[in-house]
Order: sequence, then structure tokens, then C-alpha cells
Amino acid sequence: MTEEKGLNFIEDIVEEDLKNGKYNRIVTRFPPEPNGYLHIGHASSICLNFGLTEKYGGYTNLRFDDTNPVTEETVYVDSIKEDVKWLGFEWKHELYASDYFGTLYQFAIDLIKKELAYVDDSSSDEIAALKGTPTEPGKNSPYRNRAVEENLDLFEGMKKGEFKDGSKTLRAKINMAHSNMLMRDPVLYRIKHAHHHRTGNNWCIYPMYDFAHGQSDSIEEVTHSLCTLEFVPHRELYDWLIEKLEIFPSKQYEFARRNLTYTITSKRKLLQLVNENHVEGWDDPRMTTISGMRRRGFTPESIRDFCTRIGVAKRENLVDMSLLEHCVREHLNKIAIRRMAVLDPVKLIITNYPAGQTEEVFSENNPEAENNGGTRPVAFSGELWIEREDFMETPAKKWFRLAPGAMVRLKSAYIVKCEDCVKDNEGNITAIHCTYIPESKSGNDVSGVRAKGTIHWVSAAHAAEAEVRLYDRLFTTENPGEEEDFTSYINPNSFQIVKKTYIESSLRDAAEGEKFQFIRKGYFTPDKLSSPGHLIFNRTATLKDTWAKESKKEQV
Repeated sequence: MTEEKGLNFIEDIVEEDLKNGKYNRIVTRFPPEPNGYLHIGHASSICLNFGLTEKYGGYTNLRFDDTNPVTEETVYVDSIKEDVKWLGFEWKHELYASDYFGTLYQFAIDLIKKELAYVDDSSSDEIAALKGTPTEPGKNSPYRNRAVEENLDLFEGMKKGEFKDGSKTLRAKINMAHSNMLMRDPVLYRIKHAHHHRTGNNWCIYPMYDFAHGQSDSIEEVTHSLCTLEFVPHRELYDWLIEKLEIFPSKQYEFARRNLTYTITSKRKLLQLVNENHVEGWDDPRMTTISGMRRRGFTPESIRDFCTRIGVAKRENLVDMSLLEHCVREHLNKIAIRRMAVLDPVKLIITNYPAGQTEEVFSENNPEAENNGGTRPVAFSGELWIEREDFMETPAKKWFRLAPGAMVRLKSAYIVKCEDCVKDNEGNITAIHCTYIPESKSGNDVSGVRAKGTIHWVSAAHAAEAEVRLYDRLFTTENPGEEEDFTSYINPNSFQIVKKTYIESSLRDAAEGEKFQFIRKGYFTPDKLSSPGHLIFNRTATLKDTWAKESKKEQV
């Protein structure tokens, strides 16, 4: 029996609004700024917004808050749309704050006419100096009491491009002694002579986010506008603008961010990692961007499961990366196809196997799959590649793999006994000699011999070669975002390349997006750069949480 999960506080609000007839359907929006790639924090917001309208009826808009032309690019728009779709969600309308530039401009004129906004010639430094402090009131701008007609004329001049960047702003006229610093005559419009990715050079004034946010919500009749906690102080301005403009009363609700250990979710810092070449790019598999996690082999199902498990709360906290990795492993265990791959190869020669003979053995594709996954043929021969770590010349206590005189089962094949090993001049083991028991074939074993250990292998004559990329957590400290120089905590072992590994021949045809469990090694997926002439596989996750083990060692 599964335990029924209770409602989160936002679901409580939605249910109450529907019950009381405040709305007959709900409308939410996911409002990314197209100035970077989405990350795991955005995934949580996406799941919340789209999940609410799926559960209670209604729809979610994808609305790009493109009010800063200097930082925004179409490439970010395209990546955001791809990420939302990949997570499994469809938006009702694709919208942009820039769709409303004309309407927002008219809203600003309405505020001027109501003597609730004025054009200020003060510089940004002068505005800041007059703002006051949380314990001291601010001072009025010398331009605060301009006449309505003068403000209208100046604002039109701003729109026509008659003034330089930073020379004038449009500010709301509220209260310079307000206890909420954001209500002390906030800037609504600024001048930016910059090319916009959608409107080109049609505009040289752009609304501030606080002005575009609530008004865009209102235009779209968003019922529940969901933001993270840093927007709590902004809610008062959100409500004030809607009230004074007498437009549809959208409501803002705040929920807590869920920060993830060993990661960065600040777009500014993610951009720094990219620009300073600490990572390959936004989709580097070590990045917790959605595109990076997709390239690494995470599944949308596992990310949605993670977002459900961490839930929605009113207090920020730090979620352990191990939970996300657990969700990934749990899903991949059910869907990933089992294959054999040898990452650190050493030759195993079966001396009594008929020279030149090959045969097929059958191995399971995924015993955890709902339909049991079926089996596949695997080529077997007298010369195999096995993992170097599966042989120990002087075995440790309770060693159940290969050692002189020891027996082990080759996965889905025969039991072999180690007879000898060959070394080079430097003492490195170059080959292991074994004999096999012909009657011990898996599925038809009549030998009566029992081997305690099982190891994987790949036939040397049939193996394909591949490059394997081993990814791990990008940072060595639990909360890098709090460090003064977070880049000094980058994990030097977060990315390792194994240039030459041997894999089952069927993996030659592996396509980007396919999921595999390399038996005993972890979960892997073909990289986007993989090709028939140069196979590349990324490790998505290890089979077990190795970080938990290391943490316990450190505590001891």
C-alpha cells in the first residue's frame, strides 16, 4: 500500500479558490528570462506550474520575460522550449513580455496621467543616494513634482530615442518613506539603445521586470502567479500596480527554492563557469542544467520524480544530491538495457577452448523490466577482455573473483579456473590463462561445479572500441554557492576520459538518448558527439552511491 501524499500549501490555496468559486479554472505561467539555460531549480518550477493545471484543470502559458535586450538571445529561447517539452509538458500559449510592449507603454502613460508616475533625470547613483535605508526614509527626487504634461512629453521623447542611456527613467510615485524599500518610487522604465531579439530596434525604452511581471500576468488573466521567495518584497508593488491600473487582479504566491548540494543554480555563476571554460558549455554533463542532465543520460521521469519528492515549501533548504541520483538510478534500473563493457581491460585466454571457435551465449536484457526484457545473443570465444580489477595475484580474504587456482563464472557463459598469468618486463600482468568447464554453460549447467563469483567480459574478436567519459559531482564542497570563490572548489575528478574500452558489438548501433547499464560498472548513454567511427558513452550514474561511502570514511 502506498502512502497518500498530502496537499502542499499552494494546492490548498488552489482548492479553496475553486471551492469558493473564485475561479472556474486556473491559469499559471512559467516565465523564464531568455538569458541562459534552464537548470534543476527551473525544473521544480516547471513541474509545479504545469502540474497544478494538469491536476486541477486550466492551462499554463510559457511566457518569456524578455525585457532586457542586452542579455537575451534566441538560442536561449529555443533551448528553454526544448527543455520544457523534454520534461513532458505542453504549454497553452507561447508568449513574450515583448508582445505587450505597446500595452505596457500605454499602462505607463495611464500612471502618468493619474499622477502616479514621473520622469526622473537623476542618475542611478543619485537615485540610490536618495533611497534611504531600512531604518531611514528616503528623500524625494527634485523631479518628482513635474507636471503631467511635461512627464508625458519627456516619456514620449524617451520612446523616440531623444535621450541617452541612463539619462532618464520613469519612476512610480508612491512613498519615499515606505517601510518596503521597493516601494520607494521604483523605476518602471529605463532607456536602452540595444537590439532586441524579437522587436529589433523598434524600442529603445524597456520596462523593468517588476513592471512587466504583474501586468503581463494580468493581460493573460493568470490566476496563480508562482514565484520564489526572493519575490516576497516585490508582491506589494505587484498588487499596487494592478490596483492603480484597474486591470485583472492576478495574484502572486511565493514558494521556497530547493537548492541542491554540490551544485550551482545561479545563472550568473553558471555563465561564469561557461565563459571561463571550467566546463565545456551549458550542456556539459556535469552541469545541473536540464540540457546538461539530458546529455548525461538523466531521464525526464526521474527529474519529475525528484521534483515531486522534494515537494513545495515555504522555507528554503538544501536538498542532498544523493536524492536526485537515487531517482535517476531507480528509473534507469527499470528501463536501461544491460550490456557488457570492459573499461580497464586485460586479456583472458581460455587455453582449452577450441582454437578459432566462436559461439553464442544468451544474456538477459533487463531482468527488472516489466516484460522481463528478454535475452540477446552475445558472441563468445576463447580470448576475452575482462576488467583488470577482477584478477588478484595474491587474493584478499573473501575474494570471489579470479586468482591463481580460483574459479569464477563468466556472465551468461562458462565457469573458468585460473591457471596462470603472464607479465611483461615491468611486472605488469598482460594476460590471464584459464581453463573452462564445457559442461558448465549458463542455462544448461550439468557440471555440478559451483563458483561463488561472476564477472563480465567481452569477446576480443567481436568487441567494439569506445571512449567512456566518467562524470561526477562538479564541486567538492556541499554548498559552493556560499563560497567566496566557488570555482576553487571544482572537483578535479569530476571528468575523466577512458580512451579505450571494449564493449559488446551491438553497442556500435547505440543512438543518442538510449540508456544502458554496463553490468557492474554503472549507467551510460551515448554522447551527442558519438559516431560510428568514434563511439563515446557518458556515465550517467554509478550503480551505488559512492559519495555516501566516502563521506562515512571521512567521518571515521
